[in-house]
Amino acid sequence: MKSSERTFRRKVLNFYKTRGRHHLPWRKTRDPYHILVSEMMLQQTQVSRVIPKYTQFLERFPTAQTLSDAKLSEVLKLWSGLGYNRRARMLHEAVKLIQAEYKGSFPKSVQELEKLPGVGSYTARAILVFAYNEPVVMLETNIRSAFLHEFFKNTSGVLDAQVLSVIEACVDTKNSREWYAALMDYGSHVKKAYQNPGRRSKHHIKQSKFRGSLREVRGKILSLLVERSHTETLLTKETGCSSERVRDALLGLSGDGLVVKKGRNWTLAT
Repeated sequence: MKSSERTFRRKVLNFYKTRGRHHLPWRKTRDPYHILVSEMMLQQTQVSRVIPKYTQFLERFPTAQTLSDAKLSEVLKLWSGLGYNRRARMLHEAVKLIQAEYKGSFPKSVQELEKLPGVGSYTARAILVFAYNEPVVMLETNIRSAFLHEFFKNTSGVLDAQVLSVIEACVDTKNSREWYAALMDYGSHVKKAYQNPGRRSKHHIKQSKFRGSLREVRGKILSLLVERSHTETLLTKETGCSSERVRDALLGLSGDGLVVKKGRNWTLAT
């Protein structure tokens, strides 16, 4: 390991010891199911919004088995407010697959984990790191920002392949769990303290605005359907959106397996 990489590791770990977010509930578990729930919830959602929902979700569904046995409509009702509701369906499908194919035991390889619905490259590796302390190489937005800030200060259009080579050199082979937790906290810090280093990544994508988007319409519809079924006309009235926008949102939600039409009424999928 180069001296610059050793210095970086000391800086990150010292930051974590003094300012790390040790209180986060998913930092206190080694249960792969709990880790999966947290990672699915944290995708494109702020930590402050996830914490109470994560706690409520695990109170209702404490094990993969209890979630697998639940109806999708129950899961969607509890997920309501987090947004990106397809994640709830994929999480539900993932635990069902674990029960059916793996007899309730979580897979312990990247290849097998990536076969689960909604589990991509990062999420698979996060489960291995935080549940099993495996020293795998992984990359997400805060980790990327940490390395861009320290190793690519005056460079734009940085490829993930370049970042991954440095990450691999810095991986803690004995305690990857703490190392990656520290990296994420440090990356979150530099994004706030400096102009977001992630913007210098070749792969940076600016998130589209939520207000006025079809995502907003979908969210409004699901919030209404959590309470009871509605006709398309009533959904148009109560959301305050145009009939065309409501129809487009319903088609998308139906295609994602989140809602179904029964007669004239739309309701949550079961």
